[in-house]
Formats: sequence, structure tokens, C-alpha cells
Amino acid sequence: MLSKREFLLRLSLCRGLGRVSKYHLWQAAEQHQSFTPMDHLVNEVSLSIRARTALENNWASPELNQAVAANQTQPFITLVDDAYPSQLKETYCPPLVLFYAGNLKLLQFPMLGVVGARDASSYGASVLRGFLPEIVKYRLVVVSGLARGIDGLSHQVTLECGGMTVGVIGCGLDRCYPAENRVLQSRVVKEGLVLTEYGLGEPPLAFHFPERNRIIAGLSQTLLVVEAKRRSGSLITANIALYTA
Repeated sequence: MLSKREFLLRLSLCRGLGRVSKYHLWQAAEQHQSFTPMDHLVNEVSLSIRARTALENNWASPELNQAVAANQTQPFITLVDDAYPSQLKETYCPPLVLFYAGNLKLLQFPMLGVVGARDASSYGASVLRGFLPEIVKYRLVVVSGLARGIDGLSHQVTLECGGMTVGVIGCGLDRCYPAENRVLQSRVVKEGLVLTEYGLGEPPLAFHFPERNRIIAGLSQTLLVVEAKRRSGSLITANIALYTA
């Protein structure tokens, strides 16, 4: 029988299921304190035919076994671990698993989320450079998405000021997107913390980034938006933060 942590890791890596279906399966498993067999849990949760078929085909597959074995070699926390941020648990469909590299103790500090335009103006960059050094003085952790523009600049300025920062990415820890931020991501790992809910080898797919945004919002007590288009990931994050609040 799988432990809770093993079950959560396996479920998080199972292909063909959306995060809502995975979370509902976890809720059913926790309620019944039953982490095997899966056919019992499937009957407890309303899954689409597509999701049910994916679960039946993939749960015991060699591919999933290999993915679980590979990801057990890297540090991770799950919903049942004490280190999992309590505020993040309150978000809609919180990540079952967070893989990490860096200083996990940063999750114990108050956090300021910073999001904004990828094509940041000189004014936006100037405002950020003037604002963040003051934030650093109050021992707030700056959380952002390690993306191009405001995200990357927020990490860079925070580190330049000797502050603490957490990057949340939309791919596996062995990937970097955008590639131009590879050096910055490595520095955040060494001096801060990088988090992701995606396993090793997972590419930066488009739908990963709205999902990543809910983690940034869920970790942050306050969210700062520095320039954003009307239809943008930054405003999605702001809406999630309002809902979470």
C-alpha cells in the first residue's frame, strides 16, 4: 500500500488528468484513508470518460513508474507535509506536490508577489528598482515567476539588495524558460528558492503558466502588479489573489 506522500507524488505525475480531477481523487483518498486500489477511488469521483481512461491506462504503467522513480531523486514537499505553506493549501486546487531547489525555509517568511509585463517599460523598471530595496529592509520574500521582464527584474533587484526571493516556474526544475534567464534561475536556486509543481523533463507548455500563477498568488500575502495588458497573466494572478483573499 502506498503512503500518502507516495500516492500524492504518483497522482501528480500521472498523465491525462487535469489538476481538478487529481485534487478530487486526493480528497476521496484522504476521506476514505484508502490509497489503493484506484478503481475504488474512481467510483467515488465524477471523472470524465477521458480522465477515467487516462487513469486506467497510466496509473500502473512503466512510464509512470519511471517518472516516479526519477522524481524521487529530487527534493519535494506534498500537501501532507508540515513544510507545505498553509496559505497555499487554501487556494483552489492547490498543488499536490511542490518540487524545489534551494532554501525551503524561505516559505516561512511573509511574501510579496510581484508580477508584470514581459515588455516592461523603462518607467516600470525604474519604479521596481526604487521600490524593492525598501521591501527587502522589512525581510519580506519577493515571489515571482522567473519570466522575462518584470518577473526576472524583481528577482534580480532583490538579490542585488541582499534580499530573499522565490521563483515559481512553469516547467521541470531541469528546464529553464525563457532560456535567457538560465543564469538568473541558477542564482535564485543558490541564494533563494525555486518551486514548481511539474516533474523533471516537463516542458514550459502554455497552460502551465496560468497554473503557475495561482501558486504565486497563493504564497503571497500581498501582490504587486507592475504594468500589465488588459489580457495578461499578471491580471490573472491579481484576480486569483483577490479570490484567495
